[in-house]
Amino acid sequence: MTQTVSLSRVHFPVTALGPGRRLGIWFQGCGIRCPGCVSADTWGPGRRRIEVEALLADIVPWLAEADGVTVSGGEPFEQFDALRALLSGIRARSGADILVYSGHEFEQLQPMLAGMPGLVDVLISGPYRQAEPQTLPLRGSDNQRLHRLTALGEQRFAGFDAPRQGAAPTLDVMFDADGSVWMAGIPRPDDLKRLRAVLETAGHHARTSQHNPGAA
Repeated sequence: MTQTVSLSRVHFPVTALGPGRRLGIWFQGCGIRCPGCVSADTWGPGRRRIEVEALLADIVPWLAEADGVTVSGGEPFEQFDALRALLSGIRARSGADILVYSGHEFEQLQPMLAGMPGLVDVLISGPYRQAEPQTLPLRGSDNQRLHRLTALGEQRFAGFDAPRQGAAPTLDVMFDADGSVWMAGIPRPDDLKRLRAVLETAGHHARTSQHNPGAA
């Protein structure tokens, strides 16, 4: 059976969601919908579906250069069969590490992880909670947990348990052909407000894409 995935976007390189130059893949659709989520535009089901094999063919040139792959969303595990097919295809084509984000707790995901052994090197689990501190690298809030599930995950993510020190987290800014601007990374709670203020002071009109509550 051909697997399709509801896809938000793909970008390379991404440097703010794991070590090295990474291929970022964002799934579309999330039923968790954490208040304050920076990726609210990925909540709805979306209209862009693509066959997993076609997506794999598209990303092969980037996989050849990528140190790692980060899969986020949206909620990737809500499209489990497509996620498993995609990660299996990536694993067959690349030695890059694979990091997956999920808003579900690790205990909820264990049956699905057992059905895709060795395909996820590192999992970051748990919902975003905007009232929680944000001191740990790669997490939106400190309740989220980082799980190193393979030897490659242990090797590549050994330094990501200690609280972040010094400068603010890195954010990547990417431009699409239609003029849309995307930001990848884990912004601090007020970073988007500060960015909007700077842009509007310079005479630019700034708006953020977000889920329409009236949409499915």
